Amino acid sequence: MTRGRGSPAGDDADDGAGGLLSPPYRALVVGLLAIVTCGAFEAMAVTTAMPVVAAELGGQGSYGLAFSLFLTASMAATAAAGPWCDARGARPALLTGLALMFSGLVLGGAATDFGLFTLGRMVSGLGAGSMIVAVYVVIGQALPPALQPVMFGWFSAAWVVPSLVGPYVSGLLAQHVSWRWPFLGVAPIVLVAVALVWPRVRSLGPPAAPEKGGHDGRRRALRGAALACGVGAAQWALVSAADPGSNLRSDAPALLAAVGVAGAALAVLSVPRLILAGTWVARRGLPAVMAVRGLITFAFFGSEAFIPLILVNRYGLEPSIAGLALTGGALGWTAGSFAQARSWLPRRLYLVLGPAAVAACLAAVALSVGTQTTPWAIALSWFVAGAGMGLSMSTTSVLTLELSDAAERGRNSASLQLADMLGGVIGTAGAGTLYAHMLDSGSAPGAAGFALIAAVLSVPALFGALAGLRAHAPSSADRGARRA
Repeated sequence: MTRGRGSPAGDDADDGAGGLLSPPYRALVVGLLAIVTCGAFEAMAVTTAMPVVAAELGGQGSYGLAFSLFLTASMAATAAAGPWCDARGARPALLTGLALMFSGLVLGGAATDFGLFTLGRMVSGLGAGSMIVAVYVVIGQALPPALQPVMFGWFSAAWVVPSLVGPYVSGLLAQHVSWRWPFLGVAPIVLVAVALVWPRVRSLGPPAAPEKGGHDGRRRALRGAALACGVGAAQWALVSAADPGSNLRSDAPALLAAVGVAGAALAVLSVPRLILAGTWVARRGLPAVMAVRGLITFAFFGSEAFIPLILVNRYGLEPSIAGLALTGGALGWTAGSFAQARSWLPRRLYLVLGPAAVAACLAAVALSVGTQTTPWAIALSWFVAGAGMGLSMSTTSVLTLELSDAAERGRNSASLQLADMLGGVIGTAGAGTLYAHMLDSGSAPGAAGFALIAAVLSVPALFGALAGLRAHAPSSADRGARRA
């Protein structure tokens, strides 16, 4: 791995014996954790406060757009940030992302109508997409390889507190004070993060041998914009078709269908050029790592939304109690992340064990629902599934940096994040479509219906375990054959 220009001397030589909180790294590490914590609290705040926001600003019919457009904007920014970091270094993309996140939070928190609130969510999405790629590049440049797995473990831990207290605090603020404070209250954390990371990040320039493909970088950014526009158009068409208050639903159904199909086609045509070549067939090496990331997010996030629904609808639990299963998943995720940092096993084996655990746990959920066993069996299964995700997600992040040249860290980190986002989008959309089809039959899905959803989603996780077998560096002969 080539050391980036402006990266500390310890990037390759330093063994990181002093740990993440040693003086050379302390401020940077705390700043990066503040960035992740900010994103986590923002996500929790939106989820909890959105019912109040939609009611006050009149956005019930466009409720889903506040979530989906954030992700759409993140996709566009992620695609553009990769080549930007490779050409200019992580500093511009990171600071731009932080500025956009701050602006989006303030705009959303001060919004007087739902359109302005949605615009704030889009601006925040642009910031999040730019930041996450830049953060990966900063880790690759500024931290020695020995500390990188530990850093990704701490990233997972940074989600635990927001996952535990974020929904409760956000709900209290939205209910008793104002829904605006969960957004405006997070914004100062962004300023703290800037103050902490700036002293270290300002010395990080582009890699020693930056990519020469300026035109390729621009093409990648345009393809990212095309993907975002395609996904956004398809989302708008679906939301309008489902909104009882939409005039287009009754007056122009053909237009909605045309826009939806065109958007989906544009997205499908844009994706292959944005994801690392070979990902779709899990080619040996880094493409297989990308494939694992997409497959496990497909399975896990596709099923996550249905865990509380299963516990409430099939077992009669209160929503607050059912939500504890998700908290257990978050704790399992953190445990898995710290386990992979210990390197007890060859790292690539975690990409077999993690997806296999997710697949087995989803099969266990399907069996538990189908046989009406105790709900605690589902909660335990979800804890173990979370641990499998912790093993897998952190390992894919570490291997992406490990298998990338310094000049390709930005591009490959962007590709990893896009695989992550696409897996989550396809999984949730697919599971939601299956659930909606069951509802169309005239009755709520029974035990067999929920069991079917969990069983179907265990399949991509199983394929993820198979892809993990190929997630190691290709031989010199393999690389030479592909270049020939």
